[in-house]
Amino acid sequence: MRVAVITKQFPTSYQEWYGHSAYQTIRVLSTLCDLHVFFPETVYPALLEPRAWRRPPLDRTWSPPGVNTSYIPFPVIPLISRSLNGAMIARHLLPQVRTFAPDILLSYFIYPDGYAAVRMARTLGIPAVVTAVGSDINSVYDLFCRTLTRSTLRDAAFVSTVSDDLRNKAIAMGADPSRTRTKHNGCDTTVFYPRDRGEGRQSLQIDPAAKVIVYIGRLDVRKGLIELIDAVAQLLPQRPDLRCYIVGDGPDESALSEAIARHNAAAHITLVPACSTTEVANWMAAADLVALPSYNEGCPNVVIEALSAGRPIVATTVGGIPELMDDTCGRLVPPMDTPALAQALDEVLTATWDAEAISSKRSRSWSDVAQELYVVLEDTLARHAKRGGAEG
Repeated sequence: MRVAVITKQFPTSYQEWYGHSAYQTIRVLSTLCDLHVFFPETVYPALLEPRAWRRPPLDRTWSPPGVNTSYIPFPVIPLISRSLNGAMIARHLLPQVRTFAPDILLSYFIYPDGYAAVRMARTLGIPAVVTAVGSDINSVYDLFCRTLTRSTLRDAAFVSTVSDDLRNKAIAMGADPSRTRTKHNGCDTTVFYPRDRGEGRQSLQIDPAAKVIVYIGRLDVRKGLIELIDAVAQLLPQRPDLRCYIVGDGPDESALSEAIARHNAAAHITLVPACSTTEVANWMAAADLVALPSYNEGCPNVVIEALSAGRPIVATTVGGIPELMDDTCGRLVPPMDTPALAQALDEVLTATWDAEAISSKRSRSWSDVAQELYVVLEDTLARHAKRGGAEG
């Protein structure tokens, strides 16, 4: 089976960590079939490039380990061309995709990537499988893009989602329930498994006697990080040994620093730069609990990684999180509810947790995810052939 993948949810030479879930799945999938990733590279006119977008030049000769990748530029005009981006991606990628001669197209992110895949698939007379990852369903505010998202979900040969929550939303937006399936994310179980907490703390120079809360992810207030800081500060009078480490980078670092300063909590709450996967595993090993008080999520990898590492979680009842955990491995609270968050953190820190028991019930590898996806691709191809290529 020859599979062409159309997605921007993928590593680049200047963001090697980006698109982690898609990359890890595709890396394993590429061992099962002949696969090539076609990455649509956004290129703005020099005078119109948004300041927030300015990054080092993309090295189009670079590929992440284990996956053949082509980075293909397509032109974009800020705001104006948003509703045209799907069509532009299809136009600029089609020649190279056609040369690769795939049997099937696979895409991550519904619009514009998935729209482009469906459009190219129709031209090539092959099926397209699109994958909803979260914000592509949850945060479509533009009317034109929402219309194009709906048409992509309706016209794709198959729709895969990373949570039942997203599946239900995709169906409500037009996806055929019989051709839509949830496929939760996984993690690298050779990296994320129960480790000795003392060794983890020693490697990170953390007080072995402290109670440690760890957040790992984007520094974005929509991840509930102001509430996390407020909740930790609320617990400090009765828990002077409490430490909270917020690991990552993002646009709201200054806002978080201000929140920490407002509580005079710099000795207890620390912002830590983003780090490698191996270091992430060390932080989880060192933690008493992992926190994710987000306002919205798809299928967050940090939850799967923490559970695989045997660490309890305090998270919010949003997106696919309730599908991954319950009170046997942590606590769920409403988003934007600081008192409930503080109470849950305190409960989890007080309770005793069996790391091996948490891990054994909830560990899920990228190989598991890739095998499930391979079956979806095979079934979609078989159905397409049976219908005489009528669906694309």
